[in-house]
Amino acid sequence: MIQELQLRVSPRTAASMSEIIRHLDKYDDIPASSVKGIRILKRSIDARQRNVVVNLKVRVYIDEPMTRDYLVPPINYQPVDGKRQAVVVGMGPGGLFAALRLIELGIKPIVLERGKDVMKRRVDASRIQREGIVDPESNYCFGEGGAGAYSDGKLYTRSKKRGSVDRVLGIFVQHGAREDILIDAHPHIGSDKLPAVIKAMRETILRCGGEVHFETRVTRLIVEDGKVTGVETKTGEQFEGPVILATGHSARDVYQMLYDSGITVEAKGIAVGVRLEHPQRIIDQIQYHSVLGRGDYLPAAEYNFVTQVDHRGVYSFCMCPGGFVVPAVSETDGLVVNGMSPSNRGSHWANSGMVVELHPEDLPEQYNKYGVLAMMRFQQDMERRAFEEAGKTLIAGAQRMKDFVDGKPSRNIPPSSYLPGVQPSRLDMWMPPFVANRLRKGFMTFGKNARGFLTNDATVIGVETRTSSPLRIPRDNGLLHHIALEGLYPCGEGAGYAGGIVSSAIDGERCAEALATAAS
Repeated sequence: MIQELQLRVSPRTAASMSEIIRHLDKYDDIPASSVKGIRILKRSIDARQRNVVVNLKVRVYIDEPMTRDYLVPPINYQPVDGKRQAVVVGMGPGGLFAALRLIELGIKPIVLERGKDVMKRRVDASRIQREGIVDPESNYCFGEGGAGAYSDGKLYTRSKKRGSVDRVLGIFVQHGAREDILIDAHPHIGSDKLPAVIKAMRETILRCGGEVHFETRVTRLIVEDGKVTGVETKTGEQFEGPVILATGHSARDVYQMLYDSGITVEAKGIAVGVRLEHPQRIIDQIQYHSVLGRGDYLPAAEYNFVTQVDHRGVYSFCMCPGGFVVPAVSETDGLVVNGMSPSNRGSHWANSGMVVELHPEDLPEQYNKYGVLAMMRFQQDMERRAFEEAGKTLIAGAQRMKDFVDGKPSRNIPPSSYLPGVQPSRLDMWMPPFVANRLRKGFMTFGKNARGFLTNDATVIGVETRTSSPLRIPRDNGLLHHIALEGLYPCGEGAGYAGGIVSSAIDGERCAEALATAAS
């Protein structure tokens, strides 16, 4: 007999299969001796009360052997050699999942990626960290895997109405990710594990007859009779087919190219602020209600804060427990930071973006000057100011959290995970006042809600600007192609229709399906 149960157990019990079986002995009809195997289907931590518990959904095999059943069945990708083709621009999650879905639908994907493959890209990311050398085409934002490959690989999303989250997670598992991502409430692969998964996805594309071209930057869309029929690259090479444009939120040259070509784009709201870094032990103590922190059986604690300040949201973003702050620069005259975590989330620090919501109408001067490119230019201006304040280096400006709130200089900065280094800087004075003031009030609110959170043991590091695309490339709601151009499918986070790895992957699949329907 197979039985599925919902359990609430201690962290110690949840950490051991033998302890879970012993717990089942409490059920009169499930003696431990009859349990032949257990599969965990879902797992989440409930830390709302002082006694932290783990919620488990389990499948129990009673008096029969445990079978190897897939939580999500693998996909059988078939060859597409000689089939009609489509061009996929960008190889982040939107582009990768679009390409794989095209193969399922019998279409050959031609994937064009401006950056390098994910392993060579690791070398370039290391050079940014250690030498301050930025390759504008290969960095934390550009290259195989997109911005998520080397900035954490978190897989939590609220975009469940647009497609199957489990399907996306299953494809990751099929390509080498741990099956735990199908189980955990907040799944996470880790920046140390995700590159191998991405490489395996590329190998599936190639094995099935698709093409992948690295260091191939698209500079022009080919338009004939109001329809996109292909692209041209910086070398003049052309690739034919309808186009899925999945270039990510930092491809400012692509936005400029579209704008200069008269292709409709729209200004979109963004969020900007800082990276906030605490010692992980403080976050563990707060979230798990214990001076002992997480103990032996709980993971590094996460948090999620949000409030309203002067009619705009102030919130935590991309929280990285046991992680590192990294330089997410893609231009040589700017400074922008992001966060990442390895799979074990084992560092001594916790960090998150702490950002303020901005709308185009909040920037009337920039909008009057730059039009729909106003939000993008504002991002650039903040990054360039941070770079100038850092002495035109990647040694980031930083301020102790309470000093930031109190409007005081920090004479020194606590140890940080940010490898290029941090230096004292009055972020509270040189950041835009409508950002700094809202952050200050937001921090005060978060400190009241979570005792110990507002502390000078924490550091704000500037600046965080790449939370989402500063433009939207508008598309037909039903057909998903651009509102004025058939054959062009704006996709994922860069097009303004997603906000992370999973939602971008889902959008990539939707665009592939729309393209296949239009081509049939």
